[in-house]
Amino acid sequence: MEHRLIQERPLCLPRTIYDEMLRHAWAEAPLEACGLLGGREGRPERFFPTPNAEKSPVRYAIAPRDLLRVMREIEGAGMELVAIFHSHPATQAYPSATDIRLAFWPDAVYAILSLADPAAPLLRAFFIRDGKVQEVPVVIE
Repeated sequence: MEHRLIQERPLCLPRTIYDEMLRHAWAEAPLEACGLLGGREGRPERFFPTPNAEKSPVRYAIAPRDLLRVMREIEGAGMELVAIFHSHPATQAYPSATDIRLAFWPDAVYAILSLADPAAPLLRAFFIRDGKVQEVPVVIE
C-alpha cells in the first residue's frame, strides 16, 4: 500500500514538550519510556506520557486502555495523533527491527529519544511505512 508523505516539514517541538519527553525518559530509565504527541497540522501541542506495558529496557507497548484513553483525549481536544514516542535507554535513536515490525501507524511520526550518551540525549524522528524507514528532521523551538 502506498502512503504519501504527510509531513514534508521538520517535526517542530516546543522546548516544553521536548523537556517533558526527556523527563519521562529519564524517570523510566533503564526501561524504555513511551507516549503520544497530539497536535494540529503536524505540529505537536501536547505530550501524553504513558506507562510501558512491556516494562522492558528493549521494547515498549502502550496498553490498549491507555491508548484508548489518550486517543480520546487527543480527539476530544480537536487534535490528531502527530507522533508516537519512545526512548532507547542504552542504544542509538534509530528504529530497531522490532520497532519497524510493529509500526502500525503509517501516518504518524515515530520519535525516538536515545539516552545512550547521558550528557547528550538525542531525539530523532521517522516515518515507518511498509518496513521502510524515512528520517524526518527534528527542530526544538
